[in-house]
This record gives sequence, structure tokens and C-alpha cells, in this order.
Amino acid sequence: MTGSRIALVTGANQGLGRALVTGLAAGMAPQDRVLLTGRDPNRVEAAAAAIAAGPAVARVEGRVLDVRDAGAIARLAAELGEVDIVFSNATSRMSPQARPIDEVDAVCETNNLASTRMLRAFAPRLRPGGRLIIVASALGTLDKLDDRVAGRFAAAAAENLDAVDALVAEWRQAVHDGRAEQEGYGTWLNIPSKVAQVAAVRALARERRTSDLAENKLLMALCPGLIDTDASRPWFEDMSQAQTPARAASWPVELVLAPTFDPAFYGELVQFGKVLPWESGVPVAHTAAT
Repeated sequence: MTGSRIALVTGANQGLGRALVTGLAAGMAPQDRVLLTGRDPNRVEAAAAAIAAGPAVARVEGRVLDVRDAGAIARLAAELGEVDIVFSNATSRMSPQARPIDEVDAVCETNNLASTRMLRAFAPRLRPGGRLIIVASALGTLDKLDDRVAGRFAAAAAENLDAVDALVAEWRQAVHDGRAEQEGYGTWLNIPSKVAQVAAVRALARERRTSDLAENKLLMALCPGLIDTDASRPWFEDMSQAQTPARAASWPVELVLAPTFDPAFYGELVQFGKVLPWESGVPVAHTAAT
């Protein structure tokens, strides 16, 4: 990537998103722009100002972006025209005490429909050498699902983004109808949501792999590892090995700023430089019922 570059991070007011902006701003050049986006204008402005006042080299711009608004994503994509780095990081916070029916709409809109909208809007706008990362989780592999639904997510990933969106809509309706647990979706929204995010990346990557790799473009899902945040603490009994947001952001920032990447990462869920197998994944200890 040469010349003036544009990086975009969603869900960047706090936590990992803010740390990604901080790392990008420190590692990019003075002529580059890093867009810090979030829903709350005051928090966006404050976060961008704080990072710009630190060791930032690139220009940090705060932008209000509600990723639940398809029109807002489309307008920003059209305004920017082309981009070099995108971290789709926005996520909906969940609580172990909440009923799935009370949170499923926010989860689907913020985690899933926003991810597919970001993929549709920005994958075609990546410049040669560009990087588009969907922040997901080690929970996003098929082994975390009941066998009754795992095959459906695999099938959607083998089709296209529309198929992934349709399956998310079916899961969402099953939660509202009280059918989700008996049909195999489980009780923890984070698992189907994260699997669907990875499925979306795999679906689009299947279509774009040859052309993207020819232009040194990377499309992948990211598992940043356990991070010590207010959102994660309720779900994990042992946080002793959790990372700070800054630590969690260090490898992803290094990855997207490097001139090349391991082609094995393309279209996969990757954690700390290792591809997590779609079918078998890795164990994840948590406190939620599945």
C-alpha cells in the first residue's frame, strides 16, 4: 500500500476498536487518515481527540456511524470511494441475565447484518493491497453449534451473503417464537451470531479469492482472543489470562500494515497468526449455557 491511505474502524469508541485506531494512527503515515466511528457523537469526538493528542502520526477523524443503518454504511462507502484498511468491529453487548428474546434484534442488527453490509459496501472498494477484517471470535466455528444447525450454517457459507442473511433471519425469528433452543440454536446468542459472521466472510471470500489474492487483498475474520472489558467479564470466570485492548490490537494492526500476508489467512478465522479450523475450532471455556 503506497500513497495516502484510508483506514476505517467501526465500534471504535472504546475497547478493541479504540485500540485498533490508536495502533493504526501510530503506524501509518502523516498523510494517511484513520476514521474512528461509533454511534454517539460525543463519545466519538472525545475518543478521536484523545488519540490524536497522543503519539498518533496519521490523522484521526471521528465519524458518527450507526452500523445498524444500511443507508449510513452505503453513504460513507460512497463518500470514501476507495479504502485501504477496514476493521468491522462493532458489536452488541449481551448480558447472562438477559433473555435472548430481549437482545436478539440488537445482536443480529449490530453483529450480523452490519457485517454483511460492511462486506458488500467495502470489499469492492478495497484498493490493491487492501485489508478487510471482520472481528469475530473463537466461538465462530461449526463445532460450537448443535449438529442440527451446524450444517445449515456451513451450507450458507458455501452459497453467498444473501444465504447467510436469510439464515440469520430464520434464527432471529426462532428466538422470538421460543423455538431456538429446541431447534438446536442454543441459548447463548453469541454462538450463532459469531458463526454467522465467519460464514459471511467465507461466503464472500469464495467469490473473491482469486481476484483478491492477485491484488494482495486480504479478507478474513479475526479472533482477537479474550480481552478484559466490561462486555466480556460477565461471561468468563477466569480473566487472569485476558489481554488489555492494546495488547489484543497489536497483532491485527501489525497484520494489516505489513506489505504481505500469509495467503492461508484469506477467508478464514485467524487468531494470533493461526487459522482456526472452520469445522473443529478450539475449545472456549465460558459461563454461558449452550
